[in-house]
Amino acid sequence: MSNDKVVDIHANKAVDVYFNFRSPYCYLASKNMFAIFDEYQVDLLWKPFAGWSGRSSPERVKTKIHLVRQDVARSCRKMGIPFSPPPIETDPTLAGAISFAAEREGLLKPYIIEVMRKEWAQGRNIGEIKVLLEVADIIGLSHGLVEQASADESYLVKMDDHWQEAQSKGVIGVPSFTVEDQVFWGNDRIDSLKDHLHELRLRKI
Repeated sequence: MSNDKVVDIHANKAVDVYFNFRSPYCYLASKNMFAIFDEYQVDLLWKPFAGWSGRSSPERVKTKIHLVRQDVARSCRKMGIPFSPPPIETDPTLAGAISFAAEREGLLKPYIIEVMRKEWAQGRNIGEIKVLLEVADIIGLSHGLVEQASADESYLVKMDDHWQEAQSKGVIGVPSFTVEDQVFWGNDRIDSLKDHLHELRLRKI
């Protein structure tokens, strides 16, 4: 009897999505990254970060913020989407925590899209619970789940674990997507990720 392992060529491949709601490049990615999961046989493993994880240090941000905003503004004009940066003190931690509740309810995609729209298209502070409750109303997520997630300290630990895991894989920024040992960093690498998945013959028929 053969002991050879049978490989299911139709099995879904895991794609880790490392994300920080405070990154304008994650805003750009939110507009097209979901096509990956529509077009290929892959599973999204959602791994958001809190605070400054996956971002430049506060000191570094001060020196490059004007360049980043020019760059993102140009990309937004090309994509035909609005760009209005949020208050500088905006903290993404709360949005990241509540994203776990949205994921559990099958609302992760609309949650990400709407939170990023509030923050980067309308210039709202997503560190404020009232803004995230507005998002909840739009996507159909209950206020009770939002408030429960916002007080769940295990989500803070989970987001820190994601950052530690990401660094162990060589991830240095957001958005980043990993497939096994391959790392795709930046919203402008989504096409490269698709090419890789195509080479793995994971495109849906």
